[in-house]
Amino acid sequence: MSPTNPDGPLRLGVNIDHVATVRNARGTDYPDPVKAALLAEQAGADGITAHLREDRRHIVDDDIARLAAQISVPLNLEMAAIPEMQAIALQHGPNAVCLVPERRAERTTEGGLDVAGDSARLRGFIAPLAAAGCRISLFVAPEPAQIDAAAAIGADIVELHTGAYCDLHLEGRLKARDAELDRIRAMAGHAADAGLEVHAGHGLTYDTVAPIAAMTQIAELNIGHFLIAEALFRGLGGAIAEMRQCMDAARAPS
Repeated sequence: MSPTNPDGPLRLGVNIDHVATVRNARGTDYPDPVKAALLAEQAGADGITAHLREDRRHIVDDDIARLAAQISVPLNLEMAAIPEMQAIALQHGPNAVCLVPERRAERTTEGGLDVAGDSARLRGFIAPLAAAGCRISLFVAPEPAQIDAAAAIGADIVELHTGAYCDLHLEGRLKARDAELDRIRAMAGHAADAGLEVHAGHGLTYDTVAPIAAMTQIAELNIGHFLIAEALFRGLGGAIAEMRQCMDAARAPS
C-alpha cells in the first residue's frame, strides 16, 4: 500500500522566475525576484523555486546567490543536468536541486526528464550534489519507467509533470483530462511505493489544483507563472493565500 500523508499539510513551493522575466524585459533592476521570494515567504510559501536556465532568460546568477543568502525557507534550484549548473549548485548549496529538461527554443519546460534513457550519466551527475547535502529531485512525466529509473539512480524526489492535465482542462477535453488525472494518481502511488517523495507541478491554477492537491501521496506542489500573473490583480500575498485555501480544502478529510 502506498505511503500517504493525509493528516500532514500539503506544502506550496512558489516559483518566482517570471518576476525576473518582467525585470529583464526592460533591463532594469526591478521588479526584484528576491523581494518577491521574501513576500511569498511572508504569505506562507513553504519553499521558493527558481530555474536558472542556460540562456539566463529570467533568473540570473546573482538572483541565486541572493536567494541562498536571504530566504529562510528551502530553496529549490531548477536546472539542466550540465556541468555549469552543477558547479553553481555546489557553490550555493540549495536545499534541493530539481533537474529538468531544457531546450533553448522552448517557451517553458516541455515534458519531463528522460531519466530512463540517460540513467548512467544522471547517476554520476547527481552523486556530488547528493554528497554535498542537496536533495535530488527529478522532473518527470507520470510514467512508470521514468519513476523506476529515478528511484534506481538514487533520487530523493520525483516531481510529476501536470502540464498535460492542465492543457486538457483548458481545452475542454474532459474525458482525456480525467484519464490523465488517473494516470497522475496512479504514478503518485507508484512513486511513493518506490520510496520517493512525490511533488507535482506545471500549469496549475485555482481551477485545476484541487484534484492534484487531493492526492495524499503528493507532499508538495510547485506553482509559479499563474501566481505571478494573479499577483498583478490581487498582490502576491493574496494570490498565494487563495491558492493555499484551494489546496487545503482539497486535502481536508471528507
